[in-house]
Amino acid sequence: MYKFFFKRIIDFVLALLGLCLLSPLFIVVTIGLYIANQGKPFFFQFRPGLNGVIFKIIKFKTMNDKKDHDGNLLSDDYRLTNIGKFVRKTSLDEIPQLLNVLKGDMSLIGPRPLLPEYLPLYNNIQCRRHEVKPGITGWAQVNGRNAISWEKKFEYDVWYVNHVSLILDIKIYFLTLKKVFLREGINMEGQVTTEAFKGNN
Repeated sequence: MYKFFFKRIIDFVLALLGLCLLSPLFIVVTIGLYIANQGKPFFFQFRPGLNGVIFKIIKFKTMNDKKDHDGNLLSDDYRLTNIGKFVRKTSLDEIPQLLNVLKGDMSLIGPRPLLPEYLPLYNNIQCRRHEVKPGITGWAQVNGRNAISWEKKFEYDVWYVNHVSLILDIKIYFLTLKKVFLREGINMEGQVTTEAFKGNN
């Protein structure tokens, strides 16, 4: 009952409340990123959601679009702006996804939505991460976030699918607050962004 009914109600109410409470911060960050990114404060990208259905995710844009002499984008560490570093370290880049939660594309708690090109790379067990809506935070995020291997992340995602409950979601919520406060596991050592998933060996 919780997984198929009450979870959606709780998501909607908390997302709406969160947007209201965080609206001053939302506005300040939007203005800062608008200036830093030449009028582009938001980042839109297609991601697979429940049952692999594609939706458009919205995040704060932490990297600019600077290119080299050949017209190719510079590496991530060169394009990450100063305000972008702060927004990413404090996980403020996730705030706009509350809009995705209100629309019903996402949940507050669930496996993180990844790239569509990863879909054919999953094995049969890893595919089960799409049996629930993707989340802003999840079991993998509070157990290592981007500092653990892809295989471990998927293990945690599928474990969550098998154990969805109100008590577990509350636990993940408070563990997420702890992770954000301590700024743990934002990236793998020596990397600005997460290494791409290339499939199972």
